[in-house]
Amino acid sequence: MSKIFWDTNLFIYLFEESPEYCKVVTELREKMIARGDQLITSAMTLGEVLIKPRRVGKLEEAALYKAAILQVASVIPFDAKAADAYSMIRERTNIKGADAIQLACASTVEVELFITNDTRLHKLSIPGIHFITPLDRLPF
Repeated sequence: MSKIFWDTNLFIYLFEESPEYCKVVTELREKMIARGDQLITSAMTLGEVLIKPRRVGKLEEAALYKAAILQVASVIPFDAKAADAYSMIRERTNIKGADAIQLACASTVEVELFITNDTRLHKLSIPGIHFITPLDRLPF
């Protein structure tokens, strides 16, 4: 069993039924279930996926998204341990604060894989995260 962190964009691909990525993310989740992998994300992801439906007044949709994430993923808080990791990440890189929060949360639970299509993150080496990879380069 591996701990696999999904960045916000993977959930958005599913919820918005992205023609390019929805099928790939669905297949990834099926493989994770078959392998017994643990899906991890952060409270930041939860907040980010709720923005669009709330902005357009689709509160029921926002509630469904929230329930779906809470049902399938372990949601990591931005706590004191994550804040410490965040400060180290920001000190050593020039990535945006939101990206650093995601990476910090993932690092606190020592994930094997952090999946994101944000190409700025792929080259980073973050303690507590074994690999950062895009959808098209998954090792399984």
